[in-house]
Amino acid sequence: MELEIDEDVHRSWTVLLIRGELDLVTSPRVRRRVHEVVARGRHDLVVDLSGVRFCDSSGVGVLIASRRLLRSCGGRLRLILPEPGTPDEAYPHVGRVLAALGVRRLFEVYGDVPEAVAEGDADGAEAGGEGLSGAGPAVTGGPGAGRGTVPRPRM
Repeated sequence: MELEIDEDVHRSWTVLLIRGELDLVTSPRVRRRVHEVVARGRHDLVVDLSGVRFCDSSGVGVLIASRRLLRSCGGRLRLILPEPGTPDEAYPHVGRVLAALGVRRLFEVYGDVPEAVAEGDADGAEAGGEGLSGAGPAVTGGPGAGRGTVPRPRM
């Protein structure tokens, strides 16, 4: 399966829409694309995974490495994983993989691009929750996330 990556810009956010399979063969392309975005000085990134049919551990590794890279330069990473049972949830696989591996809590998760780019964009200072140790909110996303309020659970 071929991997497709489209890019869009919403104010301070760069959005990468990924479709296809995120695996050992295709994950280096995603890693390169994230590095290219950061090299252009764009440090707020939304990765839309709603079109990803399959994700293996190398794909998860790229997401974790991308989070680490963006945090190291003061940026933010947000993932689009539609909630189970919604019409947008064509491929729920990635959310299940992240949850099964116990790493979903590391990411700010949103249901769609407008929600992800609207939250926290005005202040530009939101750091994105917990550190790599997992301290902080178990799952982030939704209104008020990262601002001392209880985040809306996204399972």
